[in-house]
Amino acid sequence: MNLKGKILRLDRSNIDTDQIIPARHLTGITKKGYGVHLLEDAPDTPINNPEFKDAIILLARENFGCGSSREHAVWAIMDRGFKAVIAISFARIFEENCYNNGLVPIKLKEEQINKLFNLNECEIDIIKQKVIIQNGEEFDFELDPLKKEFILKGGFLKFMNEKIPKIKEWEKSQV
Repeated sequence: MNLKGKILRLDRSNIDTDQIIPARHLTGITKKGYGVHLLEDAPDTPINNPEFKDAIILLARENFGCGSSREHAVWAIMDRGFKAVIAISFARIFEENCYNNGLVPIKLKEEQINKLFNLNECEIDIIKQKVIIQNGEEFDFELDPLKKEFILKGGFLKFMNEKIPKIKEWEKSQV
């Protein structure tokens, strides 16, 4: 599974979930409709710049997704069309929410992040766990093997949905 596309660069650290999706918009129980409010309270973001309209990769510094543990933050990012977030580090619960919903959380070293901040696009090979930049340079990243399966299946629930028939079949054999 490869992702190739534009990068939306957020050159800052500690972007919290209230900046990602403000609490006043957490009125629904579905995963849709939050993208229009993505980053509206984060100062000086290029989110509404037409140049980044089709961006599918969000790039930030360290501690992305800190703050309250709202799954809506991942929903808003995905609803806006992003497929991956690249940062130096993530808040633990935000990272888990990424895996559970099929958003690819990629942690890279600061010097690699710095190179990406000078680019408009990159490619991500999820199977090989590599970020590939325009000059052919590759940055390796790690995904937990089980959680990588969540990503490849579109999130935890889709991963589990595929397992349910096998579990039911096994249960019947145990009687």
